[in-house]
Amino acid sequence: MAIKLGSNDDPEEMVDINTTPLIDVMLVLLIMLIITIPVQLHAVNLNLPTGNPPPPPVAPQVVQIDIDFDGTISWNGAVVPDEATLEQKLEAVAQQPDQPEVHINPNKLASYGTVIGVMAAAEREGVTKIGIVGNEQFAP
Repeated sequence: MAIKLGSNDDPEEMVDINTTPLIDVMLVLLIMLIITIPVQLHAVNLNLPTGNPPPPPVAPQVVQIDIDFDGTISWNGAVVPDEATLEQKLEAVAQQPDQPEVHINPNKLASYGTVIGVMAAAEREGVTKIGIVGNEQFAP
């Protein structure tokens, strides 16, 4: 005696969960979330000053020290005879309340010791605004 539960012509029963309603609900929730989130602006609000900036009060005074290949030192184009005179001039620059900028322009063939000597003398005397100019001549 056998019991027949179904006919052979019937397709097999599906036992999987129907996910279509679940996907529909998730899409509706996703759309609601997107609508309720405020729009994020990627911007920084700054209070910038208006108008033109004031011009600098006075152009800075510049002292040009040139060092030639043979060790000759020039102060604004005038040859400095010895180291004592150079130190006196640097001391006069250092004593000014608003120190001028000291630009040292060594020749490409100038001795390293001479250039460092001038820089050391400026530092000893208290000069604070020192710069090396003419560096483009040393570029390869």
